[in-house]
Amino acid sequence: MTPDMKAAKCVVWDLDDTLWHGTLSAGDDVTLKPGVAELIRTLDSRGILLSVASKNNHDDAFRKLTELGLAEYFLYPQINWNSKSSSIAEIQRKLNIGIDTFLFIDDQPFERDEVSFAHPEVETVDAEDYLALADLPRLSPEVVTEDARRRRHMYLEDERRSESELAYQGPREEFLTSLGLVFGISRAGGDDLLRLEELTKRTSQLNSTGIHYSYEQLTELMDRPDHDLWVCELIDRYGSYGKIGMALVEKRDDRWTIKLLLMSCRTVSKGVGTVLLSFLVQRAAEENRRLFADFRRTSRNRQMLLTYQLANFHVVSHEGDDYVYENDLTVRQDYPEYIKVEVDA
Repeated sequence: MTPDMKAAKCVVWDLDDTLWHGTLSAGDDVTLKPGVAELIRTLDSRGILLSVASKNNHDDAFRKLTELGLAEYFLYPQINWNSKSSSIAEIQRKLNIGIDTFLFIDDQPFERDEVSFAHPEVETVDAEDYLALADLPRLSPEVVTEDARRRRHMYLEDERRSESELAYQGPREEFLTSLGLVFGISRAGGDDLLRLEELTKRTSQLNSTGIHYSYEQLTELMDRPDHDLWVCELIDRYGSYGKIGMALVEKRDDRWTIKLLLMSCRTVSKGVGTVLLSFLVQRAAEENRRLFADFRRTSRNRQMLLTYQLANFHVVSHEGDDYVYENDLTVRQDYPEYIKVEVDA
């Protein structure tokens, strides 16, 4: 994988003559292509999300996927008569990941070209090459963390949360209170570093600098007395969201600088995006330290910029897209009432 290529997060499959042999709507007795079931399970075990964009009758196609034992692996399948590009856009909206992290596999050149025209960032693959997917560098992470192995299940848990929220008749904060949210903050340990390395590579919208840190770099920084490496996890009554955020703080005399702050986009709707930052502000104030933050503007991280600004950080210097912010610590945001924050320092 070249440095400018992003790791792929989702593979979207066509069905007829791609996932299986034959055309379902034509009455064919469709059969899975050789090795497809094993390939699907392999990609899922690596933390690669899977979905479907197929022009078919939804009930018939989903019934067939269920018969074949594969329906559970596909998140938000789009089985309809819409364009493939619009189906991919809907999957992207529901998964809330970058469109440039998608791969689309289809047997029809027209469908691949239609997707490429609408979404030039999406890599398309000829269905003839389906067995090569397992060896593509973009789909072959060097290390697979426990959170990665659980990624599909975490999305399914999110779906159940969303269904519960839609059915809930009361105020939103009341629903969030009913989730029993627990936000844990702790110093990173050795078992966390592979997941943190993955987070720096995968998270772009809520990433303060866009800088990727390797496992080796994080190991070194974790052991240095002039740095704090914090990790956070979110849990509710449906299960764990996994390790969803981190902060790297450089400590120089009376000056602390947040070198990197990031949070998984999956948790934004739960209002937890500011909790880790509020913790750092409170800690700096308690220790009587000045608090700065590095920020590098990217095409994707405007939401993180707004998070800093709303938390009372102000620009003190900048060069190009690189900014330094400072918080004067006069305003300390309380944690949301519906979240229990547990700190293991």
